[in-house]
Amino acid sequence: MYDVNIPVLIVGGGPVGLSTALFSGRHGIRTMVLEKRDATSTLPRAPGLQARTLELFRAAGIHDEIRALEMGDSHPYFEGGIIQVNTFAEIDDAVVLESPSLDGPTVSPERVMGCGQDRYERVLVDKAREFGADVRFNTQLIEFTQDDEGVTAVAEDLGTGKRFTIRAQYLVGADGAGSKVRRILGVERVGRGTVFNALSIYFRAPELETILKGRRFILCYANVNGTLMGLSRLHGCDPYLAAPIYHPERGEKPEDFTDERCEDIVRTAAGKADLDVEVVAKVPWQGAQLVAERFRADRVFLAGDAAHVHPPAGGFGANTGIHDAHNLAWKLAATLHGWAGESLLDTYGAERRAVGAAMAEQAMVRNRIRHGYATDEDRAAMVDDIIITLGYRYSSSAISSEGTGPVLTPELQLVGEPGTRAPHVWLKRGEETISTIDLFWDSYVLLTDSAGSEWAAAATRTAKELGVPLKTHEVGPESELQPQDRDWHTAYGVGPGGAVLVRPDAIVTWRSAGPAEDPAAVLAEAVARAAGRVPATTAAR
Repeated sequence: MYDVNIPVLIVGGGPVGLSTALFSGRHGIRTMVLEKRDATSTLPRAPGLQARTLELFRAAGIHDEIRALEMGDSHPYFEGGIIQVNTFAEIDDAVVLESPSLDGPTVSPERVMGCGQDRYERVLVDKAREFGADVRFNTQLIEFTQDDEGVTAVAEDLGTGKRFTIRAQYLVGADGAGSKVRRILGVERVGRGTVFNALSIYFRAPELETILKGRRFILCYANVNGTLMGLSRLHGCDPYLAAPIYHPERGEKPEDFTDERCEDIVRTAAGKADLDVEVVAKVPWQGAQLVAERFRADRVFLAGDAAHVHPPAGGFGANTGIHDAHNLAWKLAATLHGWAGESLLDTYGAERRAVGAAMAEQAMVRNRIRHGYATDEDRAAMVDDIIITLGYRYSSSAISSEGTGPVLTPELQLVGEPGTRAPHVWLKRGEETISTIDLFWDSYVLLTDSAGSEWAAAATRTAKELGVPLKTHEVGPESELQPQDRDWHTAYGVGPGGAVLVRPDAIVTWRSAGPAEDPAAVLAEAVARAAGRVPATTAAR
């Protein structure tokens, strides 16, 4: 009846769609990816990968392949922050606009890195296919419908014009800001809409490195003649990336930016009229702030730019979308494998929409600061990058009631509270050194100490009764996992005999500061909630 039957159909083969396929495949779920482009990106877009994103790739087993893409040590460029000059030739007079905190040895086992989408997309494709994904380029979605049992889609091979039908249990729309999936669903977006228009100019200018005097930065803005142009080289400098603003309300349009005009823009920003410039590519885009009113419509989900868009200030876009993909992939896998309740899928929207909206607002704050019209209220509302990218808090039915609070806090608070990413602690396991973050991927994990034997016994019983994958690790100076850099009790906010339940995505879902009178009942309820299920003991009460 159908040409293809697949558990999960993914529309969009950019970083978000490919990451969804990769993470799903690592969880044993087959996917098909439809991508209109004929190949992966040839341009170094989205060039900054955050520490949390690297943690997710680490957990998925592709850390080495991704880290190998880094051209030298890109970390000093992040340390250089966001700066502003009149022209690049006046780099010695640069003013620092932002010096964001992005990682740290006590915060994450990973560091941020510079790498363009043109490089890491290739790895994502290869690894997604390695784990069973059917990735089809030059193929577009035509339409889809859904019923109680699944989704039926029609796709077209753009090379041959041949159409084929796909039957999937779930569909993920990761097809960008203009998402066809979102339009078919009729899901509206809320927000400020387009706040500026820009043109990405990819260019080569060998002498520019000399002009910049080796200064390292995330982004350098030149505001000569009252215009604003940002320069990025996190991905390297072959090509450079510049992004001047243009104004449609003044009659300006992308077609006006010929190669010659782009060359002149770069020369003016550089402060050198005879700079040798070669334009490689030009891509117009809009800086907008819009968030979908819902991220789930029955068996269809939205992720990445299809769900939320915001100005690139902060570099949250692709990273946030990859975090969406990870949150959704393990929940789809848990549901398809039969050990999670359907309500677990509802927590995707509850968790990721709140984070997406908060990140969009923070991107807007940064945009106003960088464009010179921020208010005192804007500056007061701005929180550090590491809080946005790694320190956010989830609130949903799968999180203990202790995990209530704002999505973003003024200070980084990774102290084991439910709803937050589990604290990073270096551990000795036999002859190897690992992070606590390395413990979380394909199951729930209960962390306790030598005084928590009753918790360990309760975990074994709960896993068997509920059919939920649950591993227990004992942490302590004489235990299986021995902390190396700090006391794990302090890090996770528990005392002797306490326990912490962590989800497959490294999010703390429940904790007990110490022993419990009935650990089996307490843990069974916590695990059932975390898996979107209700234990029989609770239902009978």
